[in-house]
Amino acid sequence: MKEIKNAVIGVIVLAITTLGGVLINKYIGGEGEEKIETVAPAQPNVIINIPQQEAKKDTVVKIIKQKAKTKLSETEKRKKEGIDW
Repeated sequence: MKEIKNAVIGVIVLAITTLGGVLINKYIGGEGEEKIETVAPAQPNVIINIPQQEAKKDTVVKIIKQKAKTKLSETEKRKKEGIDW
């Protein structure tokens, strides 16, 4: 029973002490609510220059191989002229 009585007295003393502290802060002013504003440092501007890419023109190279003209032999020349024996 003695322990319960001491516990109740402890709670009452704690409540009175807390109430006294609140009243003193309210009437005397004590430390009011302080607003602390944190300002983040300004971020540096990052400028990235991307060079304009030139449009590449496709060039198509077509290689055409021609057969070399062969020289006609004497017989073929005569056939062309219509003289054939």
